[in-house]
Amino acid sequence: MTGQPEVSFDTDPGRYRHIRLEVDGEIARIVLKVDENGGIAPGYDLKLNSYDLGVDIELHDAVQRLRFEHPGVRAVVITGGLDKVFCAGANIRMLAQSSHAWKVNFCKFTNETRNAIEDATAHSGQTYLAAVNGTAAGGGYELALACEWIILVDDGSTAVSLPEVPLLGVLPGTGGLTRLTDKRGVRKDLADVFATRSEGVRGRRAVEWPLVDEAVPRSRFEETVRRRALEAAARSQRPEQPAAGPRSPGPGARPQRSVAAAPVPLPPLRPDGYTYSTVRAEPDGDQVAVTVRGPAADADPRLVDEHHWFLRMTRELDDLILRLRTNEPDRGTWVIRTEGDLDAVLAHDVGSDAWPFGELRHYFKRTLKRLDVTSRSLVALIEPGSCFAGPLLELAMACDRQYMLDDPDRPNAVRLSRANFGDYPMGNGLSRLAARFLAEPDRVAKLEQETGRRIDAAEALELGLVTFAPDDIDWDDEVRLALEERAALSPDALTGMEANHRFAGPETMETKIFARLAAWQNWIFTRPNASGPDGALRRYGTGRRPAYDRRRA
Repeated sequence: MTGQPEVSFDTDPGRYRHIRLEVDGEIARIVLKVDENGGIAPGYDLKLNSYDLGVDIELHDAVQRLRFEHPGVRAVVITGGLDKVFCAGANIRMLAQSSHAWKVNFCKFTNETRNAIEDATAHSGQTYLAAVNGTAAGGGYELALACEWIILVDDGSTAVSLPEVPLLGVLPGTGGLTRLTDKRGVRKDLADVFATRSEGVRGRRAVEWPLVDEAVPRSRFEETVRRRALEAAARSQRPEQPAAGPRSPGPGARPQRSVAAAPVPLPPLRPDGYTYSTVRAEPDGDQVAVTVRGPAADADPRLVDEHHWFLRMTRELDDLILRLRTNEPDRGTWVIRTEGDLDAVLAHDVGSDAWPFGELRHYFKRTLKRLDVTSRSLVALIEPGSCFAGPLLELAMACDRQYMLDDPDRPNAVRLSRANFGDYPMGNGLSRLAARFLAEPDRVAKLEQETGRRIDAAEALELGLVTFAPDDIDWDDEVRLALEERAALSPDALTGMEANHRFAGPETMETKIFARLAAWQNWIFTRPNASGPDGALRRYGTGRRPAYDRRRA
C-alpha cells in the first residue's frame, strides 16, 4: 500500500466506526456494521461488511475489553448488522493495492484476533457463537470458524464460502483451511470441494459436511440464537464472587447469591511516541531498543485496577509490539532489556486463577505469543539492574539469543519462578523452557529446583538459560558484533529461520495457522498468479479472467 498510514491500535467503544458492542446481562453481542467510507487507508470502499485492519483493530479491542470490563458476560454472539450480510471477508481492493508487508502483517494480526476469540472461549468462560444472518465469505466465514458454535440462517440463498482459491489465487489466510479439518473435522475431500467452490454451501448440506452447527429458518433465527447463547452462559465457569453479607448465614437463611466479579477498566494508553509508563522503545538505524520497567518496590500486587503494574505493562508491551511490527518494518532487530528489582517482579507473579489474576496471566500469555510470531530478530541483554525474573524472564526466553554480562564488581542475576514452567505456554503447548530443552526434559525438572533463588551469569550459562556470558572487557564488542552480523543477513532468510527455531516440538492448530499458512500466504502473495498485473487480485471485479502461469513450483 503506497503511502502506508501510521497505525494506532488504541481504541474503545466510543470511537468504534465499524462494530457495535451490546451487553445485556450474561450475553454480549458484537454487531458488524462496517462503514463503507471508513477504510484505514484511501483507495477502496468497505462494502458488504468487508474489513481491513481498522475493522480488525476494533474487533480485537472488543474481545479484549469483554474479558476485563465485563466479567458478568458469559456468552458472546457475533452477527452482521446489514441486511442479509454477515461479513464478506477481507476487502479485496485493499489487498490488491497493499504492499506485501502490509498484507502479511494484516493477516497475522487477524489470525491473532481469531485466536484470542478461541482463547476467551477456552479460558475465560466467554463462549463465542456466530449468528450467520447472511453471506459469510472468506475471512467472514473464518471469523465464524473462530467461534464455538455456528448458526446459519436457512433462507435458500445464504451460504458460507472460502472463495480465495478460485477467485483470488490466494489462500484463506486467517486459518480457514486448518480450522475446517483440525477444528471442525471436515473430511479432506469435502474440504477440497468446499474451498474450490466459489458460491459456497447452504442450509442442510452445510450442517451435514459439517461447515456449521445449525441451519435455522429466518423466522426462528433470533430465537434460536438467544437460546443457544443462554445455554452457553449456563455452562460457563466465568468467575463470581459472593455478594456482600455474612459468610456463614444463620439457620434458615436463604442461600447466598453470587454476583459477577468487579470489572477492571482499560483506559486509553496515550503513549508519548513509543514511550509508555512501563515500556519504552528507541528506534535506531536497523534496530529498536525495547526496555520494560519493573514495578515500584511499594506497588501492591493485590490491587488490580487500571494502574496495576502487571496489567499496564502487559497492555503497553502488547500495543508496542503491534505498533513496531506495523509501523517500523525496516528495523529488523529488537534488543530487549529490563530495569528494576527482581523481588518486586516476583511479588507480581500471577499464579492464581481467581478473578482477575487468571485474566492477567492469559493476557500476558497472548502478548508473549504475539512476540513469538513477530518476524524480527529478538536479542535479550541481561545487565546489572535488570529484572528478568519469573514472567519477565519469559521475555528473555522468547528471544532468539540471550547475552548476560558477567562482571564480578556489578551483581547481575536472573530468577526462575513457577511462571517459567507452564503458566505462559507457547502456541505449541509447551513452556519456553520445555521448548528450549526439548531433547533434555530432565533438565527442565532440575531447573524447577532452582526456583526463587538468584542465578548469576556464570551459573545461568552453565544451566543453559543464556547463550553467552561475556565479561565486562568483551561485553560491548561481542554485543556490537552480534548485532552487526545479524543486520548483514537476509531478512527473508532470518524470518524463515527464526520461525523454524522458535516452535520446536509438537504441532498444534495454532502453529499450523502461523507457521504453515502464514508461510504459504507469504509466498503466494508475491507470485504473479495472485499479485502480478494480470493476476487474480488485480483482475478481480474487472470482468477479465486472470492469466495464470500454469507451471507448478
